Amino acid sequence: MNDFEPPPPESAPVGDLTLDATSSPAPLLSFVVPTMNEEQTVVTLVEKIHGVCQQNGYTYEVIFVDDGSTDATWQRMRELATQRGEVTAIRFRRNFGKAAALSAGFKATRGTIVFTMDADLQDDPIEVPSFLAKLDEGFDVVSGWKQKRKDSWDKVYPSKVFNWLVSTMTGVRLHDHNCGFKAYRRGVIEDVRLYGELHRFVPVLAAAQGWRVGQIPVVHHEREFGSSKYGVARIVKGFLDLLSVFFLTTFGKRPLHLIGTLGLLCFTIGGVVMMYLSSRWVITRVFYEEDSYLHLHQSALFYYCIVAILLGSQLFLTGLLAELIVAESDSAKRPYNISEAVGSNSKAVGTNSLAVGTNFKAGDFNRAGEPS
Repeated sequence: MNDFEPPPPESAPVGDLTLDATSSPAPLLSFVVPTMNEEQTVVTLVEKIHGVCQQNGYTYEVIFVDDGSTDATWQRMRELATQRGEVTAIRFRRNFGKAAALSAGFKATRGTIVFTMDADLQDDPIEVPSFLAKLDEGFDVVSGWKQKRKDSWDKVYPSKVFNWLVSTMTGVRLHDHNCGFKAYRRGVIEDVRLYGELHRFVPVLAAAQGWRVGQIPVVHHEREFGSSKYGVARIVKGFLDLLSVFFLTTFGKRPLHLIGTLGLLCFTIGGVVMMYLSSRWVITRVFYEEDSYLHLHQSALFYYCIVAILLGSQLFLTGLLAELIVAESDSAKRPYNISEAVGSNSKAVGTNSLAVGTNFKAGDFNRAGEPS
């Protein structure tokens, strides 16, 4: 299950992506924390998580993923993993991005409920019971909503516009798609594939598979240490990623519906106008004098029609090729997602739930993390 080679011995990670689930009982909660240059916060974050979980009787684990830090973040994480059995530390050879860090962290988790949060202490673990209560209402993904955001205006206002665009284009109505503090049922993280910078769209990708998405307001603290890892380029990248997600969730399984429709539209417009020009060419030669003849090669519209017809043909053929590629690559994948299956042959269909024939809620687990 390890997707990358282990680092050299002098920087060998503590913890293994292929954890042995039989070595200790699976915890109820898993916290996946991507980090980059957060040497001053990781210890405090673990202490806060431990305090909340101990107070509420939750079993837990923390998965840190060092995404190319250049300070002492890895040393702090390594010490925590050595001293505390519930901490696992993973180190990337270089910066691969937050989506890659989350993907690696997800593979290392064993918990029934998986949390993602930033390491800068702006997210507060005190909200964990509120997330679990929301999951108990029947939701599969719960996203945090930073109602009183402690960031500068140049991050707040572009984020508001971005959140409106995402909600409008995808139909997943969240106030804060950018919030990194989220909770997932385990089946969700096993169902959603992350790459590029799609980490902020996990609720959208999950909703496209039929998982229920909700949100709760969360406390947001001012950043005390370090600096933001995002700049103006994030806005452009976010918009391009939004277009990708919109295409994947709407036409990912049927690309011909989009590309073919555009092709047919171009071909039809070009063909109709070409027929009009051809009719005029015939009429002017039958009923008019020679000085009134329509010469197609002198009409710019004639060349536009040729371009539209050729473009339409190419788009339609491209859509057909995309449809063939999707059909071939997805031949072994299920085009559906099962929530529950009950009956003597329920195991044959397979589910993404926590157990075949049963759809557990967070509150259905005792404090050892086992089904009640």
